[in-house]
Amino acid sequence: MERNQILTLLRERIVRFAASRLAGGSADDIAQEVLLVLHEKYPALDRAEDLLPLSLQIARFKIVAARRKASRRGEQALISVDDLPLAGEGPDPLEQAVRRERLELLESALKQLEDRCREIFRLKLQGLSFIDIQKELKVGSINTLYTWDFRCRKELLQRLGPDWERK
Repeated sequence: MERNQILTLLRERIVRFAASRLAGGSADDIAQEVLLVLHEKYPALDRAEDLLPLSLQIARFKIVAARRKASRRGEQALISVDDLPLAGEGPDPLEQAVRRERLELLESALKQLEDRCREIFRLKLQGLSFIDIQKELKVGSINTLYTWDFRCRKELLQRLGPDWERK
């Protein structure tokens, strides 16, 4: 058998050997590199008994080098882009559920407050300043309005519970 036929059979064997030890499609590349080394550095060898062990040893070295290179680059820890979920523009479902629960809790706590407190909160949510709220509610002193606001906020926090501020 001549050298080209031996190298053709040897290539198939090297590809199988490399594929059994490497993940991914780089087994053909390893086999090609091994054949290149055999062609350039060992042109005098023409027997299968000489080429087979030498080619497998070269393949081992190439496999180790490929693993070391992949480790250095962090390629084994890579995740395919196709496997990653697409990021949405809005909040994720967990954040939506937490927000919905907090709003329900806030609504129920606001409904339990007296009318004056609910009216102060309504006006504050409309963006009115304390002076405008004072005129709207016809309160004589701004300090009275500050006191009412403080008491309303304190009562609201009590109704919301101690976990409200930590969330």
